[in-house]
Amino acid sequence: MNLVRRGSTPLSAYRPGSVEDQFGRLVESMFEDFFAPLAQGGGGLRDSGAAMPRLDMSETEQAYEIQADMPGVDKEDLKVAIDHQRVTIEGECRKANERREGENVVYSERSARKFMRSFTLPTEVDDTAAQAKLENGVLHLTLPKKQGSEARRLTIQ
Repeated sequence: MNLVRRGSTPLSAYRPGSVEDQFGRLVESMFEDFFAPLAQGGGGLRDSGAAMPRLDMSETEQAYEIQADMPGVDKEDLKVAIDHQRVTIEGECRKANERREGENVVYSERSARKFMRSFTLPTEVDDTAAQAKLENGVLHLTLPKKQGSEARRLTIQ
């Protein structure tokens, strides 16, 4: 069965900003958001309620500096684990589910959520000197590099 007439092309001109272009970008973004936990080592569908905290990381000769967005998270609901080069941040935001007695919810888009983010650093971290501080919804991590943890260069024979 031939669905395309001879002499015509099934392709259309690309028009940036068109409705088709905007819709295509929206669908692409939805797929990226859905599959991001798999690409970053998460569990996929079983973790579908989890959000990935956004973070920035910088490096000096002595340490890694990390800032991660944690809006609405109390420090008691936050855990940071360091295992050599692997850093895991996990926690929970529970405030959205708290209701006062006699309160009727008219509309609600917020919900309690759990999150986890793990990443591997290029060099091992000195976990005894690492520091974490939660301030204004941002987690600040200072992770000093472990002395002598640089990669060893091999001589090729």
